[in-house]
Amino acid sequence: MNTFFCADSSRQIGEKLIGSATNYDTYILVECPPPWTSEAFDSKWVPSNLKTLVEEVKRAKLAIRFLLIANDQSHKVEQTTLLIYQKQKGLTQGYQKSEFLLENIEQVAGTVKKFLRGRTLDFEQQRSSTRDILICTHGSHDKCCARYGNPFYFSAQSTIANLSLENVRIWRASHIGGHRFAPTMIDLPEGRYYGALEQDSFKAIVTRTGDINCLNQVYRGWGILPTPLQIVEKELILHYGWDWFNYTVAGKILEQSLDNNSVLAELTFAKTTGALYTCQAKLVKDESKTVQLKSSCNAKQNSVFMQYTVASLWLEAEKMVSLSA
Repeated sequence: MNTFFCADSSRQIGEKLIGSATNYDTYILVECPPPWTSEAFDSKWVPSNLKTLVEEVKRAKLAIRFLLIANDQSHKVEQTTLLIYQKQKGLTQGYQKSEFLLENIEQVAGTVKKFLRGRTLDFEQQRSSTRDILICTHGSHDKCCARYGNPFYFSAQSTIANLSLENVRIWRASHIGGHRFAPTMIDLPEGRYYGALEQDSFKAIVTRTGDINCLNQVYRGWGILPTPLQIVEKELILHYGWDWFNYTVAGKILEQSLDNNSVLAELTFAKTTGALYTCQAKLVKDESKTVQLKSSCNAKQNSVFMQYTVASLWLEAEKMVSLSA
């Protein structure tokens, strides 16, 4: 009997989580009751028109991520929630949400196609500032997401209820990547990724209170930024504290060596006061942080995971920007 758990292995060797968030322009979240098969969109409740659309998007290599989501009411309700999160251009705090209540899951594919083409939609669109927390519980894809994701999902629901956070919804989600960091989650509309969570760090994240240094253990990075910039952003979070989450940010890679051993990155951000800053950082690959391990419970062999270290960082104020513009 195979008793190997990839999440246990990752923790035992002290793998760093930062820089493991995946980068997408659009998230399309479809409410669909479990159980889900290992390939989520092969599940029995997923209609063929939706499965075909997911395959077409994958073939076209578009930066769109489809996920199945569910909560404890999903199998009882007579409607299907469709959430579409799109990355904002320029200085941003993450993604913008469009929420639709559809009569059934068969309507999802047509609605998504119209939405992506910029067409007007007839379906009821919800306008709310809800925060959607996606917790991977996709145990058929990787058993660590069942072993650690399921208990965390239930505990997170209790935490949200105890804190009376009425604008926060907790969802089960299909595979979001990085099972070896289970329990893993995405916090939308920001699009930040977390892993190796427990309720104390979860409470700090949802309330933005407590010791900011807890993010050293659980923060995987911000999905709007390229991997090296995720490492720079974490340094800035630790410097500015929870205030950072109110700033608007944009980032880009300026130079990258051919062997990818060094990167020059730039991150621009605006504080709530309107003060604008530019941060440039040189990152170098750090052999001491390189790990070899199985990336999932079912992996046949080890993979190598490199890490960058911030070698130098420059920060300068630019000018005041108008917050009303």
